[in-house]
Amino acid sequence: MFSKYKDQYRRNLALAFPIVLTQLGQILTQVADNLMVGHYGGDAPEPLAAVSFGGMVFFILFIATIGVAMGMTPLIGELFVQGDRTRSSALLQNGILFYVVLGLAIAVLQYATIPLLYHLGQPVEIVDMAIPYYKMLIISMPFMMVFFSFKQFLEGVGNTKVELFVTIISNICNCLLNWVFIYGNLGFAEMGTEGAGLATLIARITAAVIITGYFACDKRYRLYLSDFAMRHFSRTSVRRLLQIGLPISLQMFLESSAFVGSGIMMGWFGKEAMSANQISTTLGNCAFMIVISIGAATTIRVSHCYGRRDIGQLSLAAKASYHLVLMWNALAALFFITMRHIIPTLFTTNAEVIEIASSLLIFASLYQLSDGLQNVSVGILRGIQDVKIIMPIAFISYWLLNLPIGYLLAFTLGMGPTGLYAGFFFGLSAAALLMILRIRSRIRRMRSLSAA
Repeated sequence: MFSKYKDQYRRNLALAFPIVLTQLGQILTQVADNLMVGHYGGDAPEPLAAVSFGGMVFFILFIATIGVAMGMTPLIGELFVQGDRTRSSALLQNGILFYVVLGLAIAVLQYATIPLLYHLGQPVEIVDMAIPYYKMLIISMPFMMVFFSFKQFLEGVGNTKVELFVTIISNICNCLLNWVFIYGNLGFAEMGTEGAGLATLIARITAAVIITGYFACDKRYRLYLSDFAMRHFSRTSVRRLLQIGLPISLQMFLESSAFVGSGIMMGWFGKEAMSANQISTTLGNCAFMIVISIGAATTIRVSHCYGRRDIGQLSLAAKASYHLVLMWNALAALFFITMRHIIPTLFTTNAEVIEIASSLLIFASLYQLSDGLQNVSVGILRGIQDVKIIMPIAFISYWLLNLPIGYLLAFTLGMGPTGLYAGFFFGLSAAALLMILRIRSRIRRMRSLSAA
């Protein structure tokens, strides 16, 4: 079997590797914030819990907005292999304007929700400390949408290296500014959690400026902006971006809301559980960056095969991605289980937080395989532009299964924080199964049409 898929593994990994490093860089921003804020707090769990809460509330709309931008990748991928630069240019120009306006609108909505943070059952001192951090993240929204406009276009044409370069620079910036603003070095005032937010904001502005400059300077991509003019903005292009991007956004919103909802319920167990959840979530995100990268590479490969209507290569590329993600998540699960007592000590010295985090890591390892399968499946469906189905699947999996089962296990049956994580296993497994069945059906249909 290896010889059959060897070339597919190589091509998928060639696209995925720069995305892996990009995702690693983005996760390192979160890890750096958590490590430096956790050490800033020492034995006190409040600073880490505040960053956890503020980040969770911001994330739910942030990831949904990014989902809209991800609709550009499969569209550009199909046009790229067909050599249609005119329509690609129109999509890019309309995407930039639309995504930035969307980012501003979401930022306004996020700011308006600040008073609601006190009504989510969290300790008041945690909310007070989280709000300044949350505000800094809100300001970064339109800059992130500039970055993702160009990033998703580049992924569509198969260039995943530029986003890596930009992310490395922005994350070095974030780490250095964390040291300056959190602790009050180089003559600056000590800002604590707000300093972590300010460092993240400046790093995200830096990323937007660099990737825009790259497009303006590189002659290969400057062509796509050369005829940039208001007359090219059209409802048709925006509608096309929304047709693909909106279902992706809703799926990501429903999935992320399950994690955020569980995180909010985690706060009902106290600030120690919140801090432990942040540690476990951060580690889970580190493992998930590989999964996201393989899923993104799958979208690129599948969209190119779909553009050429090469169903045989499309099927092989998809199966190769399943193999890769299963192997990786099995290794990640083994690592979480064997190192569960050691890793939390890197984040905090609080004994109760360490104990809870160790238990959560066992259950986090259980849903790794299902999470990997469903993410690659989403990548395949994006590549063949069959995205409408993923929203109802996500609704059933995350809102009708994940959250209710998690609540039942955690509170009704008394499993505590680990019960909320057990709910993820049921939700993610259902999502993976339903999406795989849909993909099998679609590929059979495409083969029949191709034969006809």
